[in-house]
Amino acid sequence: MERRILTYRSYIDELLARDDADWEKVKAEHLAQIAFFQHERLIHLIVTVIFALLTMAAICMSFLLMAFGAEGALGWLLVTAVFLVLLIPYVRHYYILENEVQKMYGQYDKIVAKSGMIFYS
Repeated sequence: MERRILTYRSYIDELLARDDADWEKVKAEHLAQIAFFQHERLIHLIVTVIFALLTMAAICMSFLLMAFGAEGALGWLLVTAVFLVLLIPYVRHYYILENEVQKMYGQYDKIVAKSGMIFYS
């Protein structure tokens, strides 16, 4: 997904550098792509929040078991480590999606301007 959004944004940047595109078609396609990436962003936000909550729960459980000297603290530390290993790439991927979609909004504004429509910010 990361490669796809970066490639698409680069393609739109190349189109914006020219003046010979059908801006109405480009605008419609760009809105569709923004919608796809917004959906992807929402799904990844949900997954990232769930993993963050699970990570925090695992950390709390580990500390509680260690504080009371109960067995299983080492197992919960392992679970915490697994959640952290999974959480870091999710946060990175969500960060990329969020920033790239924000940049696509700026591209949309430029497309609207090139199409001759009045845009008020």
